[in-house]
Amino acid sequence: MKRAAVVLVVALATAACASAKPQATPVTVLAASSLTDAFPAIDKAEKYSFGGSDTLAAQIANGAPADVFASANTKLPAQLHAQGLVDAPVNFTHNALVVVVPKSNPAGVRSVSDLARPGVKVVVADASVPVGGYTEKVLAKLRLKPHVVSRETDVRSVLTKVALGQADAGFVYATDAKTVPGRVRVIQLPARAQPNVTYAIAVVSSSSNKAAARAFIAQVLSKAGQATLRRYGFR
Repeated sequence: MKRAAVVLVVALATAACASAKPQATPVTVLAASSLTDAFPAIDKAEKYSFGGSDTLAAQIANGAPADVFASANTKLPAQLHAQGLVDAPVNFTHNALVVVVPKSNPAGVRSVSDLARPGVKVVVADASVPVGGYTEKVLAKLRLKPHVVSRETDVRSVLTKVALGQADAGFVYATDAKTVPGRVRVIQLPARAQPNVTYAIAVVSSSSNKAAARAFIAQVLSKAGQATLRRYGFR
């Protein structure tokens, strides 16, 4: 047999063996709602479940199968780590809190202080959710007492209500506001009131796929992963 033919046979045999290998099990990632667009852009092969960080943390505490937990704050991963439910968390990105109003802005909200005007309907996330906790800090810092008409389970729910005109204003992350261009207007917070919005990620201790979970976190922390997060508005 000629050398070229031998090389071809070997190559085909190698390819056949490779295709016969089982596919790697996707990593199950429980992640904050604000990461809904960014994480699949970093790695679309994994299995994602997005929601309020507090709800996801409760699922892990109750034994839900998961490999990675990514929270919109550092408090929840730290609590789970203290309970032995996740490995040591790592901070991986930052965000900013903003106020959004419907594009038509029927209430004429121009600044954060306008939220305290009579008749302005404000929607926020529940205080148990990171974005809700950050919102409470901002309101306390500015000594504002807006008329809150709804407390939602995650940041995307707040954004949806404002975008649909079901509220006059709401507090969301800057990254979420970018996902509905043309449907909301963004009002920046005063620098003195901007909270330190830090995200943390950790491997779930009960994971049966820890090597792959660590590899996913390495992707998020990599130069390419960080560039993707920045592209979606994270800091």
